[in-house]
Amino acid sequence: MQIYLPIAELSMNLFFLVGIGGAVGFLSGLFGVGGGFLLTPLLIFSGVPASVAVASVTGQVVAASTSGALTYYRRGGIDLHLALYLVLSGILGAFGGVATFSVLRAAGQLDLVISVGFLVLLGFVGVLMLVESARAIIKQRAGIVVRERLPNQHNWIHGLPLRIRFKKSKLYISVLPVLVIGLVIGFLGSLLGIGGGFIMVPALVYLLRVPGNVVIGTSLLQVVAMMAATTILHAVQSQSVDIMLAFCLMVGGVAGAQFGASAGRHLRGEQLRGLLALLVLAVAIRFGLSLVLSPGDTFSMTVFGPGAN
Repeated sequence: MQIYLPIAELSMNLFFLVGIGGAVGFLSGLFGVGGGFLLTPLLIFSGVPASVAVASVTGQVVAASTSGALTYYRRGGIDLHLALYLVLSGILGAFGGVATFSVLRAAGQLDLVISVGFLVLLGFVGVLMLVESARAIIKQRAGIVVRERLPNQHNWIHGLPLRIRFKKSKLYISVLPVLVIGLVIGFLGSLLGIGGGFIMVPALVYLLRVPGNVVIGTSLLQVVAMMAATTILHAVQSQSVDIMLAFCLMVGGVAGAQFGASAGRHLRGEQLRGLLALLVLAVAIRFGLSLVLSPGDTFSMTVFGPGAN
């Protein structure tokens, strides 16, 4: 069953789009991530223009993350004070990301920047995750017990000025790294169409020592607010949000996430991180190949300039 995507200006199979959303939703529920860093590349590989894929996925990420954020809020698993600083800086970063998006699109360099961005970002994160999970599995099989760092242990970041007390997280730290983390996630999220949870959570845990009982909920709240603002900015400024595409992805994502969450209970944390790392590296390699291999269609007709849609 073919449906027409008005903003993408192409027809795609309805069940294929719902299936992609379901597959990424399953992986999101399995690994506990937003899924935007997988969904955006899959749409690009399927022929959806990069600008439309990035802008439309933001709405799907908002829908997928809202239910999780509400669940953590009811459980008291969100540091609202910390989330406030992350949200404000994230929205500010989103403004910069959308502005950069529009400039690159007008210059005809958006596809290249998106491909290189995914290659570098996913390649770096994937390698780190794979090394960390491999070490954890090896130590576990060898019977070595590794003590995790306690939240009150400090590093050089905790010595920065402008300290603020976050009572829920039991932290007294500088607000500067909090603002920088939110700013970077907001910029990358709006430019590449990713929620950034797979970067946000490790940054909060390993850099700021945010306790595990509030880190995921706080990250989800930041993602919801930041990506909602990004969706509005893209719809108004770049006009690249395809509502029909986003709706199909949402339907599949909601159903797939339920099955993924159930399947994730049967795998250990180290195994999940290792599988996710391999998946992330596979996407990065695919983007790398697209940069060095000749495209199937060498010529294209595209209008560039201020009047381009």
